[in-house]
Amino acid sequence: MTESLTIRRPDDWHLHLRDGAMLDAVLPQSARHFARAIVMPNLVPPVVTSADARAYRDRIMAALPGGMDFTPLMTLYLTEETDPDDVTAAHASGLISAVKLYPAGATTNSASGVRDFDRVRGVLDKMAEIGLPLCVHGEVTDPEVDIFDREAAFIDRVLDPVRRATPGLRVVMEHVTTSDAVDYVTSQDRDLAATITTHHLVINRNHILVGGIRPHYYCLPVAKRETHRLALRAAATSGDARFFLGTDSAPHIDPLKESACGCAGCFTAPNTMSILAHVFEEENALKRLEGFTSLHGPAFYGLPPNEAHMTLTRGDPVAYPPRIDTGDGPVTVFDPGFPLHWRVD
Repeated sequence: MTESLTIRRPDDWHLHLRDGAMLDAVLPQSARHFARAIVMPNLVPPVVTSADARAYRDRIMAALPGGMDFTPLMTLYLTEETDPDDVTAAHASGLISAVKLYPAGATTNSASGVRDFDRVRGVLDKMAEIGLPLCVHGEVTDPEVDIFDREAAFIDRVLDPVRRATPGLRVVMEHVTTSDAVDYVTSQDRDLAATITTHHLVINRNHILVGGIRPHYYCLPVAKRETHRLALRAAATSGDARFFLGTDSAPHIDPLKESACGCAGCFTAPNTMSILAHVFEEENALKRLEGFTSLHGPAFYGLPPNEAHMTLTRGDPVAYPPRIDTGDGPVTVFDPGFPLHWRVD
């Protein structure tokens, strides 16, 4: 049995850092292990212009503890008023690495998202021209579509038509949760990739609902049937460079999770690497962990892999804190439901 594994330092291609006191508390949890991260722009108010992104990046860097090496890769929140020239200038200056599409009402702080895709056609055409990736939250918001079917419906109704109408647009389907999404990605060209979260490799919808409602497993897109979880594990551990890690680590204070209308999100930043090593070991794919966490994402985004390395060792169970304290309140750390024997040295 492998007892030690050294890989290039990983990156997180989908991360929520929030702002203010929450940012101060959760940033070190990601910076401890990850060298870079695509930072989500769904603040209140959202990060919609280059000036917003520059100011948010400055706040992130000001919150980074001394001695930690971490690069936030900034994104803009796509709205129907987004200025293609502002996007182009932000990309040319190196300020942003992607633009994020939220269908209006799809998830946390998505009210400013897109309703009429014809109104963002100019932005998408410009992004295809300059090679700037579009990160998509892939769910329709039609109330007549069952929540467990919204990802599959998004592919048919929105994503495929948008990609056909905008040749050359580079797209990342974020936090995919279904075999439908896996099949779509593998059937397409290399302009399409997908991130997979840590928690969707571990939980299915039974974890949320059986034996009582467990709010700390509730996320969006919601976890699906076991067949879909197995499809995600197969994709993540396959070595296919179109799939890479995006944790979607999404902290909410416990009172907002444990309420009559709880927030969606799993906070996985502290223990993601231990969980992933466990999953890849179970799938006899430890040799492919580096690709999923450290190589495939940089290749898609046109960045070099990190020069630094990380070593994980297998031994006695690792004790992660059940929650972290923030200036806004406690945040529960995702519990995978099994002992974690891989620790980051």
